[in-house]
Amino acid sequence: MAKLIIPTPLRKFTGNQSSLDASGQTVNDALEQLALTYPDLQKQIFDDQGKLRNFIKVYVGDEDIKGLNNGETRVGNESVISIVPAIAGGTR
Repeated sequence: MAKLIIPTPLRKFTGNQSSLDASGQTVNDALEQLALTYPDLQKQIFDDQGKLRNFIKVYVGDEDIKGLNNGETRVGNESVISIVPAIAGGTR
């Protein structure tokens, strides 16, 4: 099983779990399983068409999946998938 790392801003949707095991052979499989397990998280990471939101970055190890095979990037038992939401804010 791949390991999914949940960033602090999204942990409120996973019962404060910082990591989860995910089955599946691709990043999409793992993220879809995550969204099925935690439905409130789905709208945080996927848009209405079921695509990853633009402000969500996903890494397998140290590699951005956009430089690999996007959601079809294959993962294995030793893979670590990190979800990284862009953080913006502040006014001046």
